[in-house]
Amino acid sequence: MNNAKCSILNQIPRRRTRIIQCIYVVGFMDLFAVSMIIPLLSHHVKALGASPTMAGLVGSTYGILQLFSSTIVGSWSDVVGRRYSMLMCLLLSALGYCLLGMSTSITLFLLARIPVGLFKHSLSICRALLSDLVSEVERPLVMGHFNVASSMGFILGPVVGGYLTEHEGGFYISSFTCAAIFLLNAGLVRLLPWSDALTLRTDANSDSSASNASCHDNDNHFTSTQQNCSQGNSNNQTTASAAAVTGSVAPEKNQRSWSWDLDWGEESLLPSAWRQLSSVGSKISSVASSDMWDLFLVRLLMAMAIMLYYSNFSLAMEERFMLKPKATGYLISYSSTLGALAGFLVGPITKLYGNKMSALLLHSSVVTCCLILLYAAASSVWHVLLSSTFIAISTTIGRTCITDLVLQKGGTHASGTLIGAGQSVTAVGRVLAPLLSGLAQEFSPCGPPILGVGLALAAVVLLLVRVPKWDGRGKRKDA
Repeated sequence: MNNAKCSILNQIPRRRTRIIQCIYVVGFMDLFAVSMIIPLLSHHVKALGASPTMAGLVGSTYGILQLFSSTIVGSWSDVVGRRYSMLMCLLLSALGYCLLGMSTSITLFLLARIPVGLFKHSLSICRALLSDLVSEVERPLVMGHFNVASSMGFILGPVVGGYLTEHEGGFYISSFTCAAIFLLNAGLVRLLPWSDALTLRTDANSDSSASNASCHDNDNHFTSTQQNCSQGNSNNQTTASAAAVTGSVAPEKNQRSWSWDLDWGEESLLPSAWRQLSSVGSKISSVASSDMWDLFLVRLLMAMAIMLYYSNFSLAMEERFMLKPKATGYLISYSSTLGALAGFLVGPITKLYGNKMSALLLHSSVVTCCLILLYAAASSVWHVLLSSTFIAISTTIGRTCITDLVLQKGGTHASGTLIGAGQSVTAVGRVLAPLLSGLAQEFSPCGPPILGVGLALAAVVLLLVRVPKWDGRGKRKDA
């Protein structure tokens, strides 16, 4: 009996690794499919006869819908569970891209963008699911690897999309291919071993004390006591994570709890839409009233700084250094590839900092601010190459740090809501950055990056003020 328990515990890491690897594949295929379409959208809108103003309005529809839907869908995934919400997002996104492949007018094109804008949140739900499956120590490493997988898909997708476009009806072929990939992703999510995902965080923690005792009879009593205490402290977080995976809602005071049965082979009583809506509203209000404004403000400032850095990159390279668009494209591809591979550095660097994510975020933000300043004051292409090399690494590390800190402060039981709120904050930056970039370019081609330096510097000052308070709260919590 004891040997059987030991063998089960030894299989848990392998089972969890298989689930995590499947999520990596979902992330890769998601951005691979999307990046096939993104470069072709503006050309297709113009081919349908849209004016530049109409094309801009149609193009902004997706960003506006994402701004309002990110937090709601993320919170909804906390309520009904990751599996159901991810399946619905993938299937409705596939419907949107299928409609896009049939769009022969501006009206149909606009209608096709609505389901995609509302439900294209599969990557956010993937990140929330990963945070449910791993511990706080493992989370930066796993998130870094997930970012690598999804970024590689974003790099390879335009190559395939460009190849398909060369054929007759290339846009429509790319759209239907994208829809097919989303359907394939939905099938992969449907086949994931969700029962294992539930037991990985519950059985491993609840039985580890007894199993460790039976597997290691010769361990001294002091070591066993330490392990039991540490496992006891993580039981609450484990229960919340398991609830998020399976879709059970944490019961409020004087309220009944309910759960969504995700085994479609069995009959279950579906919760009412009103109960789902009220649960989503309570989670969003709890995040809105929490003391995390500083983290979201840092995210907004740094996101806008980076967007301003890239906003007029090609035009500035041509005006400042007479660089051809082809050479600029190579430089952007080089920086994007480094940014994708930088995900592998997140785990080792986090260990080097002793998992002090606040200090790592502060240092990465300082480095990013200095690199944007170097680009703005660059006197040669080599200075731009140097800044592009390291800014890809610093921004990748910074994004992982800010996500991890939000999840640490907010708790994994609301990881979908927190990640969705972060995406909404980034969407605000996408709306504001082009406007600020256009105003800054009226003065100089270096205007946008100089403005980006100012925003990044404001984020650094805010971190210098708030990080000591975060660390103080963390010490009191540990005590």
